[in-house]
Amino acid sequence: MPSAKPVRLAVVGAGPIGQRHLQAIAAESACAAVAVVDPAPAGAAAAAEWDLPHYAALAEMLDAVAPDGVVNATPNRLHVPLSLDCLSRGIPVLVEKPIADTLEGAAALAEASEAAGVPLLVGHHRRHNPIVARAREVLRSGRLGRLRAVSALWLLHKPADYFQAAWRREPGGGPVLINLIHDIDSLRFIAGEIAAVQGMTGTAGRGFAVEDTAAVLLRFRDGALGTVLLSDCAAAPWSWELTAGERTSYDFPETGQDCYVFAGSEASLAVPSLRLWRHDGPPGWLTPMAQERCAVAAADPIRRQIAHFAEVIRGRAAPLITARDAARTLEATLAVTEAAAAGREIALTL
Repeated sequence: MPSAKPVRLAVVGAGPIGQRHLQAIAAESACAAVAVVDPAPAGAAAAAEWDLPHYAALAEMLDAVAPDGVVNATPNRLHVPLSLDCLSRGIPVLVEKPIADTLEGAAALAEASEAAGVPLLVGHHRRHNPIVARAREVLRSGRLGRLRAVSALWLLHKPADYFQAAWRREPGGGPVLINLIHDIDSLRFIAGEIAAVQGMTGTAGRGFAVEDTAAVLLRFRDGALGTVLLSDCAAAPWSWELTAGERTSYDFPETGQDCYVFAGSEASLAVPSLRLWRHDGPPGWLTPMAQERCAVAAADPIRRQIAHFAEVIRGRAAPLITARDAARTLEATLAVTEAAAAGREIALTL
């Protein structure tokens, strides 16, 4: 039988992550890029590099090209309006994280996708990483027993030139919404739903209007407690970017450390190394502990995400993370800043 024609994808937004999507599309035989949309000079440059038509506006491209799907890799404020435009024309969307900058916007996308019967996939690409999938599998298998505690670290030092863009020095442009949201989603995906959040944020490291450091407490729905320590001005090796070996829009050096620990009544799991620790005998602090590694083969999560998006467009798969699922991640992430300002626990409702 002849193979199916490649799914025709347009990429909207030619920044670093948009460029990464173009690379992933080129690497996947199931997909083909058909246009780049971005009014900035980077858009024309990316289109020329990949020998694709360039458009300054989404509507113009949709009229001229009629792609099978759209990758929305634009700034956060454009995620909702541009995705709604696509959904209204019956075109499936892969929208980058965060799905929106407000819960109302996330709800609007969920409702539009469901009403039109057009799928929307949210770009929390770490769910497509085999390490994350294996960690979820281990916890779901019951090998850890009852989950008691979760610990996550996101500590690194962003270079000064990262902050040349003014929006990265303003509320909404800090590591909570830009970076922590990835970890919140991974923790939800691996360990289960979060019921409540407490938090403290600080600006002393850089002196900007937005946070540079945060300390977070999580209460999971099943009773486990979690902590997250976050800073973008710390000389440290513990973050997903520096530990997992992913190649996304930056070429991060690998440190060989772990950034997550899931501690259960019977065993504990460190991630991304996937080292599982258990007592070699009845549990007790004097009983020696044995270690094993739950190894998986490495794979590019953004490339896997694009391949999954093609299957979603063809109707062969449901989105791994829908708009409503991503809205729960957004709610938990926004609750960190809300809890820090209010000085109290914030219960999640979605």
